[in-house]
Amino acid sequence: MPLPTVEELGPRFADFVARLTRPLIFFDTETTGTDPANDRVVEISMIKISPTDGIGAARTWRINPNMRIPLEASEIHGIYNKDVASLPMFAAVADELLAFLAGCDIAGFNIGRFDIRVLQTEFMRCGKLFDLSGVRIIDAQVIYHQKEPRNLTAAMRFYCAKDLTNAHGAEADTLATVEVFAGQLERYGDLNLEVDALHEVSNAVNNGFVDLSRRFSWRDNEPVFNFGKLKGKSLRWAASEPTERTYMRWILDGNFEEDTKLIIRDALAGRIRQRVRSQQPRAEEG
Repeated sequence: MPLPTVEELGPRFADFVARLTRPLIFFDTETTGTDPANDRVVEISMIKISPTDGIGAARTWRINPNMRIPLEASEIHGIYNKDVASLPMFAAVADELLAFLAGCDIAGFNIGRFDIRVLQTEFMRCGKLFDLSGVRIIDAQVIYHQKEPRNLTAAMRFYCAKDLTNAHGAEADTLATVEVFAGQLERYGDLNLEVDALHEVSNAVNNGFVDLSRRFSWRDNEPVFNFGKLKGKSLRWAASEPTERTYMRWILDGNFEEDTKLIIRDALAGRIRQRVRSQQPRAEEG
């Protein structure tokens, strides 16, 4: 699939790229389903953009998810069990992915609610840390829904005046997102071209939550439960109560997202996360 040049995507996009202080990677995943805690990646595609190298060639990895791909998922992205049977599993490409992502900010379409979460879980399964501390995240879907609430196909028509071909293939969707984002910069002159500002816009919806799965929300700059019998209760309080500590250990053994479990593990070890404005939350001694 031919890639556009930075200049072909418009002067606002070219100005944006010129202001990058480090590479920006657009990425998309195709998976076995829609549950980021339990479903697996079957394909991931990344495009790296930098002021010096422009738009790099798409890098695409197809992966054996080590589980059956449901027919419903295959009918969406076109990847069937026979297509991945002889391919490497995620653990075999994890180091290569981490090396490619190192030192970069990341962008995509709906990555905050799904793709980042499923990728974090995949890395955790094979004992790798996908460290997002200091990483700026641009979500073109959040910008799009704030400006024109629709989906990626409609976004291509609206911003790029063309149809999205090969929709739901990771590479096609990743490239489409690059073009949509460039169209957003061209259309909305009030959008700041700095990554920090676009990170704030992209994460405005999630700013009230501690974790991507929204199991904890912020109150007085500390986490409170946003689910279950302790909903609305302080995590600091729960971690100090023997009965509630038992409940928290039950969560660790349950079917919950890994980012939720990490918050629980920190709290049980005496580290309660503190909200740091405009930065990734970090664990501090409680």
